[in-house]
Amino acid sequence: MDARSIIAKLRRNEVPAGDELNWFAQGLADGGVSDAQAGAFAMAVCMGGLGTKGRADLTIAMRDSGDVLSWDFDGPVIDKHSTGGVGDSVSLVLAPALAEMGAYVPMISGRGLGHTGGTLDKLEAIPGVSTQIGQDRLTQILRDTGAAIVGATGQIAPADKRLYAIRDVTATVESLDLITASILSKKLAASPEALVLDVKVGSGAFMKTLEDARKLAKALSETANAAGCRTSAVITDMHQPLAPALGNALEVAEVMKVMTQDPYAPLAEISAELGGVLLADAGMFATAEEGRDKITDVIRDGRAAERFGRMMAAVGAPLQFVKNWSRYLPEASVILEVPAPTNGHITAINGEALGLTVVALGGGRQVEDDVINPAVGLSDIVRLGDKVEKGAPLAVIHASREDAARRAAQSVLSAITIGADAPAEPTLVHERITP
Repeated sequence: MDARSIIAKLRRNEVPAGDELNWFAQGLADGGVSDAQAGAFAMAVCMGGLGTKGRADLTIAMRDSGDVLSWDFDGPVIDKHSTGGVGDSVSLVLAPALAEMGAYVPMISGRGLGHTGGTLDKLEAIPGVSTQIGQDRLTQILRDTGAAIVGATGQIAPADKRLYAIRDVTATVESLDLITASILSKKLAASPEALVLDVKVGSGAFMKTLEDARKLAKALSETANAAGCRTSAVITDMHQPLAPALGNALEVAEVMKVMTQDPYAPLAEISAELGGVLLADAGMFATAEEGRDKITDVIRDGRAAERFGRMMAAVGAPLQFVKNWSRYLPEASVILEVPAPTNGHITAINGEALGLTVVALGGGRQVEDDVINPAVGLSDIVRLGDKVEKGAPLAVIHASREDAARRAAQSVLSAITIGADAPAEPTLVHERITP
């Protein structure tokens, strides 16, 4: 078996067998496959596709290229993945709520790259938090708190790490097969019994149309189910930021508000919707609606917040963080309101543009090794349909320098459209795709 024969099969529009894809994935992980061969493979997959079975075989092969975690708990092991949006801190609300219901949630998450924020970067805005821990410590935290949000070690799906870097420089990032294998190889390496996929659609998402989001949702859910993990997908709206703040510390602040002050926000609603689907798929409740109601209860009565505090303390956060979160989160030195240039209603919000504004402020990465400023970002962002008067704030900028704040203000003005008539309120949940 060799790389050339596998690539030649793909060139002839033939799908390699499972053992061939497994061999290729191991070659990606251990260096037996060259960069040139990896690039040719990625382009051939991009051009010809793998189909449902081939996509599942590649996903499993990439998962098995490194460590696959195993558990021995007295409840179901479950997980959630989002395809990325702006103001999307669902994981920070959902993981502790699921743990409060008796599930175990080993959530292996990533860092921000592009216009979307990274879950690990948000958590590390909390003083003392470290998300890079070993498997033994992860297991102990799960036993103690029921949930942990951590970074992947170098031994989780190493084939994906190698192939992703190749895809980035060979114009093959957008392949549905390769996107699916990349996402799921890491998630399935944590061995969940059930998984829910939050597929975002809209201006702040990677998928801008419902058709594209539906294709991705179906590819992900079909592949994960074929790999043996019961998986559902929910297509949720990202035509505006989910929470009214972007930036790491500012998004943590919104999470704490949802769990301690305002449990009726869209962030809480999406968390409950996803949690309900996941709890039903795990067999913990008869229906997704029943599970959703239970998740809502633990967010509203403060149990999710208390569990979040325990989770964070286990990775280094102050013990009193939940009670005094505003005291601990870093604050920017420059605060600037962005005034509305005219009267009217908010008719459109370019979420991607707002996300890139935060990146330009230093709150995200333009290259992988950029250092993030956790305090910068946007807060108090208007919502679609809001009526505004000239001079009223559209958003508040949090910056480290005045010149950066002024540039950000111009970007915010360009990203928010004001019109005469209020648009219809967007639906938060578009579709649910179940096995």
